[in-house]
Amino acid sequence: MPISKEDKQKYVEQFGKDGGDTGSPKVQVAILTHRIRELTDHVKLHKKDNHTRRGLVQLVSKRKKLLKYIMRTNAESYINLIKELSIRR
Repeated sequence: MPISKEDKQKYVEQFGKDGGDTGSPKVQVAILTHRIRELTDHVKLHKKDNHTRRGLVQLVSKRKKLLKYIMRTNAESYINLIKELSIRR
């Protein structure tokens, strides 16, 4: 299931620079995290759905690359982002 407009707008307002900033890495990571959590629940329920599992792995890889970029450019915002999204412990 795709992310709703309300959820996407919430992430843009929370992590973006202005109201239309959907392309910044922080917003992209937040949206990917939302999608990853939804797909994780789906894969737990449907254990043999390998197509969705493959898509989930691709999303996790994409988020990992974006997080690596954020860490390389601004380490402080990286730390704040992973705390706000509770990605890692």
